[in-house]
Amino acid sequence: MANIREIAKLAGVSVATVSRVLNDYPYVKEEKRKAVWEAVEKLNYTKNINAVHLAKGRTYIVGVMLPYVNHPYFSAIVEGISEEALRCGYHLLLFQTNYDVQKELEALEMLRMKQVDGLIICSRTINWETLEMYKEDGPIVLCEDAKNDDVLSVYIDHYEAFLLGMNYLIGKGHRKIGYCIGRTTGINSQNRHAAYSDALRKIDETPREDWIFDHCLDIDDGKRVVNALCSMKERPTALLVSSDQVAAGIVLWGQSKGLNAPDDLALVSFDNHPISEALSITTIDLPLLLMGQRAFQMVHNCLITGTMAGQAEKLPVRLVERRSV
Repeated sequence: MANIREIAKLAGVSVATVSRVLNDYPYVKEEKRKAVWEAVEKLNYTKNINAVHLAKGRTYIVGVMLPYVNHPYFSAIVEGISEEALRCGYHLLLFQTNYDVQKELEALEMLRMKQVDGLIICSRTINWETLEMYKEDGPIVLCEDAKNDDVLSVYIDHYEAFLLGMNYLIGKGHRKIGYCIGRTTGINSQNRHAAYSDALRKIDETPREDWIFDHCLDIDDGKRVVNALCSMKERPTALLVSSDQVAAGIVLWGQSKGLNAPDDLALVSFDNHPISEALSITTIDLPLLLMGQRAFQMVHNCLITGTMAGQAEKLPVRLVERRSV
């Protein structure tokens, strides 16, 4: 494999000039820059990226841990992260974990081995005690309410958001209310269930386990929910649905089964994805793009300043009324 001296010789420049071009330093004449890259191409040179990282002390890569890359909730967060990363000259490395603890540990080990400069955790299974072991290895930002002053986090209050939806349905006269969720474990899910239970308790209603639908992630899961509802002797009159995609599936499959919103089943969903507007689904707007932007900004600020003091930022939510209630 060619080395930097061979490139300098072929390009007719100094070794220092080649180094400046390869590391994208300014103040190199355009003709010299062009000659270096032509020599690189002719010699099929690949620079030792690990050596470059070691010299700079930075990879200019930020890791993003998320359970699914094709879920609108997480893809919106990643879009916000990527916008800021591009603006600041950083690359992203995505770790799709499927909520597998071992895969989450692999992402954290990448941070420890300095293969990424920081890590943004969109959602996790791993416990806080394990996360604490990696706090000194680089900035870690959680997209959740960590309830810990010693951590970086940007979050939506999912208790508050779910309670907003519950109170809206109750205000419209509904008492028999169920909900659909991606998973029943995890901090955000626990907060949603707490809001659901608290709202029902205030109107002397008891939560019904058979009206709680788990593993609801996409449109096809809406079909499963509709089939389950149609088989029930007693079913809810309203559902809170944690994803617009699932709510869209319920609307579309419900129509084929004679289960129409809002007459037969009222729906409030979350995210304010364009599909909710297209199907006129009442939804709660979650600022996911902003969450991603702020998460990257927190990582970048730590890298620039060299400090990792705890910081938490809560983002607002709002109800968007349409015709599904």
